[in-house]
Amino acid sequence: MSARDEILARVRAATADITTAKGERPAPVVVEEISQGPGATLELFAERVADYRASVLRAQEHEVAAVVAGALRDLGRTSVVLPDGVDPAWRAALEQVATVVPEGRGTSAGELDAVDAVVTASALGIATTGTIVLDHGPDQGRRALTLVPDCHVCVVRADQLVHDVPEAVERLGGEAHRGRPLTWVSGPSATSDIELQRVEGVHGPRTLVVVLVEHS
Repeated sequence: MSARDEILARVRAATADITTAKGERPAPVVVEEISQGPGATLELFAERVADYRASVLRAQEHEVAAVVAGALRDLGRTSVVLPDGVDPAWRAALEQVATVVPEGRGTSAGELDAVDAVVTASALGIATTGTIVLDHGPDQGRRALTLVPDCHVCVVRADQLVHDVPEAVERLGGEAHRGRPLTWVSGPSATSDIELQRVEGVHGPRTLVVVLVEHS
């Protein structure tokens, strides 16, 4: 028996119990749409981000600067690069725990590699995949800032969360078509070697901390 004949025989065996008459369309599969409220979306996002071995910290709006600074202090990170457009309150808090490197000073990969961490805002978060999307606006900086340093602390607000990827694409609109880069981050950078041993930090930050700003 040829490979083709074997495949066709398996298809016939697998479909032998299908009784739909020739030319008749099978009944449509009804998929129930599950309604997701903001609270459920937030909790799902936090759960999926944690599944990727990222850390999730909760904060109210007035606590963000202190939580970000505390995260760096707890991780022992003593230098941090900041995009030019971040909240000035973050910069003031971080200066108490680390050497703050302005975005303009981290102009090369070597300079960024010498910095312990980067702190940015985000464009949105996707709950079902635990993904953060950066559109590299002023509060996120250019793409190299979030790829070279070993640690990325990213602030995601509850009103930036969407349920799934199609909703994310709709929310992002035409940014990608205007030549603006988009970076999609699902957990710390990780891969496996030939023996299937997990290796982190190969293609981006080894440590990801998400500061989730909840509704007031």
